[in-house]
Amino acid sequence: MAEREENPAEPPMEKVSEKIHDHDSSSSSSSDSDNEEPAAQSSVKADIYRLFGRERPVHQVFGGGKPADVFLWRNKKISAGVLGGATAIWVLFELFEYHLLTLVCHTLILALAILFLWANAHTFIKKAPPCIPEVHLPEEPFLQVASAFRIELNHAFAVLRSIASGRDLKSFLMVSALWVLSVVGSWCNFLTLFYIALVLLHIVPVLYEKYEDKIDPLAEKAMIEIKKQYAVFDAKVLSKIPVKAKRV
Repeated sequence: MAEREENPAEPPMEKVSEKIHDHDSSSSSSSDSDNEEPAAQSSVKADIYRLFGRERPVHQVFGGGKPADVFLWRNKKISAGVLGGATAIWVLFELFEYHLLTLVCHTLILALAILFLWANAHTFIKKAPPCIPEVHLPEEPFLQVASAFRIELNHAFAVLRSIASGRDLKSFLMVSALWVLSVVGSWCNFLTLFYIALVLLHIVPVLYEKYEDKIDPLAEKAMIEIKKQYAVFDAKVLSKIPVKAKRV
């Protein structure tokens, strides 16, 4: 009788174990599918060509801080203010032919005269005297900027030394960019060149971020064509030039 009573209890236990096993297998398969989806998405993203081989968004390429917000017009008032101020400075110095030293001296004379008169006449005009803050520049930021500039300058000197020693012909051919800069410098002065660069920084990145899906395929085709032409030039010209042996 006891055996007959225990036998009916066995099938429910088996069913429960089967359900648990099925749930574990389904959860494991779902987790595997979830893990496969990000991998597939990452592989798809890796196959997409991005201009200059970038892997980060345009905002992160520019540092992801306030300068990136200004160049990408995240805050339109600040971006418009920077561009408008740069335009006013360019018009003042280029069109009105105002000089920097004259502008600085006139500005300081006007500011000091207003503050001096206000400090001495506040009793007559019944207003509080001007609160002139103490200006103290910290030492650490200047040291950091100087250190970073020193590192970049040493790297530039090392590259120039390598090119001048005749070890890298390809880098020497890239020096032709200096000739392009010299031609541009003959067309305009440094202030105009700086202003043009600033305007381009306010226009090109935001347009690229908006239309990057259309620009990247065109850039990919252009890079493929450039690589083909460079391969032909390398095979016909560069490969035939003897390479200077390095000194031991």
